[in-house]
Amino acid sequence: MNDKNSKTKTATQNQPQNQPQNQPTPARAFTFSDPIEVNSPLDIIGLFESAWNGEFFELPFSINAHAKYFGQFLQLRSALQVKSNVLSSCLIKNDYFSQQQMKRLIMDYAWFGNAYLEKVTSRTGKLLALNHCPAKYTRRGKDHYLFLQNAYSFDKKSVHHFAKDSVFHLLEYDINQEIYGVPEWLPAVQAAQLNECATKFRLRYYNNGSHAGYIMYLTDSNFMEEDVDALEEQLKQSKGPGNFRNLLMYAPGGDKDGLKLIPISEVTAKDEFANVKTISSHEQLTAVRVPPALMGMVPTNTAGFGNVKDAAVVFARNEIEPMMKMFDDINRWAGANIFAFDPYKIETDSDK
Repeated sequence: MNDKNSKTKTATQNQPQNQPQNQPTPARAFTFSDPIEVNSPLDIIGLFESAWNGEFFELPFSINAHAKYFGQFLQLRSALQVKSNVLSSCLIKNDYFSQQQMKRLIMDYAWFGNAYLEKVTSRTGKLLALNHCPAKYTRRGKDHYLFLQNAYSFDKKSVHHFAKDSVFHLLEYDINQEIYGVPEWLPAVQAAQLNECATKFRLRYYNNGSHAGYIMYLTDSNFMEEDVDALEEQLKQSKGPGNFRNLLMYAPGGDKDGLKLIPISEVTAKDEFANVKTISSHEQLTAVRVPPALMGMVPTNTAGFGNVKDAAVVFARNEIEPMMKMFDDINRWAGANIFAFDPYKIETDSDK
């Protein structure tokens, strides 16, 4: 009994002297931030080179993510489509490879950094045709290539094994490994994602419909209750189809500061939407080196993009001709002059 009283007295003495009894616990609030998505191909490349999974070598980047980018990155796709259209239009017609397959082959090479051709021969070894193999589903084994029916999961029963030495692999060189190529525009992925996110943000802003325009602050004592009700009714009618109507407010002898409009939703001046779109577009075009005038872009300055014919001539010499030279290796591998091109030339008035 004495021990219990002693413990109680000691606990009371240890409490702060001026602290009120039964004081409520202050409220606390916290939030968890959104999860950070690891979707940069540059981060994935740093983890490994080309891993062997027992059946084939894995690519050093997510091929499925790049396939999704095809429907998201407008400027990158448009620029690479220009290269595909120009190069396929210059291909001289032959019986081994069609222009349609040529466009697919160039787009695979430009988008994925890898393109594959299968050589079809007769029993006597005579060349019959070359077939384009979609890069998304083609993988490299130790001594041959494989074609997957499903790029998201591996099933041995649905895998096609190409014959040895029957596939030519056209790749964009990667300094980290020699198994697969990587697209040259890979450093522009983040700029393209920023461009896409800016568009999505603005689209959500317009679609949510919860952005108010202004607050009408009315303090003039000359306004009667009927005037306020009439003004409120006019504001309600300004919504919906045919909005942005003009309103007239007449207050004889009223105070000049009795009626104020306070804007509360000036997002267009704060989010730098136009600057983000412009800078990210420039970074994407820098990665693929296609003149914007050849992509159908509209200039935003008074000077424009310069002479489009001069830009096409430089583009032909610096980009198209080197790509044509790459196909000499395929001709030697196939044993026939399949890929022969007409020069890429813009017709001028002097040529007519």
